[in-house]
Amino acid sequence: MGLLADALRSHLGTRAPQVALVLGSGLGGLVDAVEGARRIPYPALPGMPVSAVSGHAGEVVLGRLAGVEVVVLSGRIHYYESGDPAAMRPALEALAEVGVRTLVLTNAAGSVNPAIRPGEVMLIEDHIAFSGRNPLIGEPSDARFVGMTIAYDEGLRAATLRAAERVGEGLHRGVYMWFSGPSFETPAEIRMARILGADAVGMSTVPETILARFLGLRVVAASVVTNMGAGITGDELSHAETKEVAPRGGARLARILTEALPEIAA
Repeated sequence: MGLLADALRSHLGTRAPQVALVLGSGLGGLVDAVEGARRIPYPALPGMPVSAVSGHAGEVVLGRLAGVEVVVLSGRIHYYESGDPAAMRPALEALAEVGVRTLVLTNAAGSVNPAIRPGEVMLIEDHIAFSGRNPLIGEPSDARFVGMTIAYDEGLRAATLRAAERVGEGLHRGVYMWFSGPSFETPAEIRMARILGADAVGMSTVPETILARFLGLRVVAASVVTNMGAGITGDELSHAETKEVAPRGGARLARILTEALPEIAA
């Protein structure tokens, strides 16, 4: 077991969570609902990838959410921060080593589908890795040839949709396209994304999903829509807008995930 997994296990004690959540922009408040929370700043965990992006707390939170033992990663490192698509691999490997079997990924995204508006939430059914970078490049074993036909677990998606219906929250379904960032997309790129079948675009989640499937984890993921893609409204995009709008959709997604967790963990 690696140093990061050892450190994480030492903080877990007798806890044995099988579900982990990675929180993107707008979801940081979800950690406040974790009961018996134990918070560990990322720098206190040896080998933990640390993000410098504003709006990402950068801490591991251990405890119970909706009666389920969870590990919450509040914030993530992105490909655009280092140029390494496998930047989250140490964190995900440590989660798998301590017994996590299901990964819940969240992100902030821009919509390229006029039917999906800022402040709304989209369940990711599939993705397009447009950046062209794969986090398994350089992996020497044949395990690198990971099947991605059902990258996002069908059972977990169905459970999340049922939870959204129970709490009365709308939940769109769609395809997420990963751009490298950190600059936002151009209007031409947004038009291309829509033609290729994307419903939302963003700068994370896809490499984590690939790594998680490589590690044998089940994955469910959702986007909080913070803006319409470049050129759709004519307005310029900014990270400030993302941080301003994300909490609205984040609160809706938090209600859905809290309701879904017991079934996701079953």
